[in-house]
Amino acid sequence: MNRFHYSWIILIITFFSIIVAGIVRSSSGVFIVPFENEFGWDRSVISLAFAISLFLYGLSGPFMAALIEVLGLKKMMVFAMSTLLAGVFLTFFMEHEWQLILIWGIIIGLGSGLFLTVLSPYVANRWFEKRRGLAVGILTASTATGQLVLLPVLAIIIENYSWRWAIGLIMVLSLIMLAIILLFMKNNPKEVGILPYGLEEESQEANLVQKKNPIVMAFQSLIEAVRVKEFWLLAGSFFICGLSTSGLIGTHFISYCISFGLPVVTAASLLSFMGIFDLIGTTVSGWLSDRFDNRWLLFWYYGLRGASLVLLPFALQEGSIILLIIFSVFYGLDWIATVPPTISISRQVFGIEKSGIVYGWIFASHQAGAAAAAYGGGLIFKIFSSYTWAFFLAGIFCVLGSLFVILIKKQKSDLLVKDDAMRL
Repeated sequence: MNRFHYSWIILIITFFSIIVAGIVRSSSGVFIVPFENEFGWDRSVISLAFAISLFLYGLSGPFMAALIEVLGLKKMMVFAMSTLLAGVFLTFFMEHEWQLILIWGIIIGLGSGLFLTVLSPYVANRWFEKRRGLAVGILTASTATGQLVLLPVLAIIIENYSWRWAIGLIMVLSLIMLAIILLFMKNNPKEVGILPYGLEEESQEANLVQKKNPIVMAFQSLIEAVRVKEFWLLAGSFFICGLSTSGLIGTHFISYCISFGLPVVTAASLLSFMGIFDLIGTTVSGWLSDRFDNRWLLFWYYGLRGASLVLLPFALQEGSIILLIIFSVFYGLDWIATVPPTISISRQVFGIEKSGIVYGWIFASHQAGAAAAAYGGGLIFKIFSSYTWAFFLAGIFCVLGSLFVILIKKQKSDLLVKDDAMRL
């Protein structure tokens, strides 16, 4: 085996691709107030556009997974990053609410679908035999880290210049990432004459090439998955995961802080702080998912997240930066720590070959929850002039999610489930 396996280069390219896609999609959080001020649009309408984006990128997941099987990984990454780039560029020219919905709801929603849904498990499953849990942890950590880490910079640019300069920075990052994908990304290990990291002998399954219609593949996998109890429990818990993370915190946290008098840069910095600790928490979660019962990991993740969301309104009412920093660290460690155990259980239940598309459907449920919270949060603010009830309800839902995952039947190891996958 080479000292530095090319699988790690693929991991690095994928890591930064996901970060850039996350920056594009999540920057919506710092644009709500500027769009509201410049165009006079209602906050519930702006929230609707971002909710559509969250829902579409989740719904597109299983179809993206199927398209990778048909068109190849590199082509799909080039297409998706180009779509994101087009959406960012068109933002400069929007003037009406329907254009916001088209650009940020549909174009950017679909463009981010590949990077923020199935890309992490696909790359981990196809490029790694050993250290797979760690690879999943690193890549899924980049999802939230990308969504949060650049927000203070964007907020400073918006505050000192305008939102158009912030859009310009996002466009430059997207162009750089597109060039890197074109130059260095590969479809599979065989393309560079190697085996997946840690694999000593090539299997027959690795040589199979999918020829089916991707839409048929996606729906066939869904029809098989809905017969399995674990699918519903994972999808239900992941709905709550999306509701309590990118849907509520990712979209409305900055606006919630501003409503208590915190400067936008401070609020964005707290969100970015969460992203830094998410990188640690989710990477460690990937390591833990290789070693411990994934159900109990999820039980504690959801329960602790629910407790932190219920405490957030009290921290804001107190106006304590110390409490808010503690919340940011605690919540950040748990932001998407749920993803590696969820992917691991999906792989164990459905097998490596089918788990990519099935996980795409589970993630679609995640984004349905995110969309519900993104729009619902804006609606609750419009009715009560406060987000407090939205955060209390999210905390209660997280407790419910912890009960869902503990009902999942304990799974066998990956080596023993191949013959049992997709059975009732």
